[in-house]
Amino acid sequence: MRLPRAVTRRHLLTGGAAAVALPSIADAQPNWPDRPITLVVPFGAGGGNDITARTLGQFLERELGQPFVVQNRPGAGGEIGINAVADSRPDGYTFGILNTPGLVTIPIERSPRWSLDSFSFVASLVDDPAVIGVHAQSGIASLADLITAARREPEVITIATQARGSTSFLSVRMLEMAAGISLTPVIYNALPPGVLAVAQREVRGAAANLGEALVMTASQSFRMLGVMADERSSLDPTLPTFREQGIDVAIGSLRGFVGPRGIPLPILARLTAAIDKVSKDPEYLEVCRRTQQPLRIMLGDAYVAHLRDADIRFRAMWRQKPWI
Repeated sequence: MRLPRAVTRRHLLTGGAAAVALPSIADAQPNWPDRPITLVVPFGAGGGNDITARTLGQFLERELGQPFVVQNRPGAGGEIGINAVADSRPDGYTFGILNTPGLVTIPIERSPRWSLDSFSFVASLVDDPAVIGVHAQSGIASLADLITAARREPEVITIATQARGSTSFLSVRMLEMAAGISLTPVIYNALPPGVLAVAQREVRGAAANLGEALVMTASQSFRMLGVMADERSSLDPTLPTFREQGIDVAIGSLRGFVGPRGIPLPILARLTAAIDKVSKDPEYLEVCRRTQQPLRIMLGDAYVAHLRDADIRFRAMWRQKPWI
């Protein structure tokens, strides 16, 4: 796990994304928080973002003395929930567990009513890398086998993914571009139907986040071919990265704690300190390990710098091979 850096005022200034203090709101909230805080999740209950929100919310309640009420707002690939966060009053009582790539790719695909400059970025929390796998009896035993088969039969190998612009869909596109192959993504509205499709041999494989894929491998019908990360994951250190296998790609679902632009700096400072403290709590770390949440804590400006870099990379990818 990458431990957070010390919290400074600079960590709370996010290049235009969170630095505007509103004295009237700050003056009105000297005892923040004095009521429950809403935590928006742009996806349905039970998914990765939902688990991250509910886990962190329980520990932040201990630190801040108020409950965090999770509000699931699914739809439009996460855009509905992101809208709810961007449009909320910046008084420190509404935040969201928002994730990349959607936070970056949606403004590339279309014109939502928000951009990265619409938010206060408090901290990244979890970075769940992408994996691609196949049915255990597919005859494909390695990433090299998959690439060889795809070169032999372009567009024949089907891979279950979720929506265009999602981590799973983009992971397939990135593999195609890096390896010079053509696969056929088959889009499902959620992971479980895609998992079932692999088990029933309706598709040859599936793309997912590692935390999700570990559940799939428990049935012994799914063989992961590698993880799309800079280094091997603590969730499964035996799984090689794509880079180790000669394919230079890395992508994952980075979940972060985000509020609307303009939250007063004193509130951000207290919240950031609380997240910093929780992220070092052995009990929290153990819960995250058991629930397969690979932590990656970046505070304030470090988190924003990562998002800005991702924006550059995905825009370059869009120009080369649009995913919609």
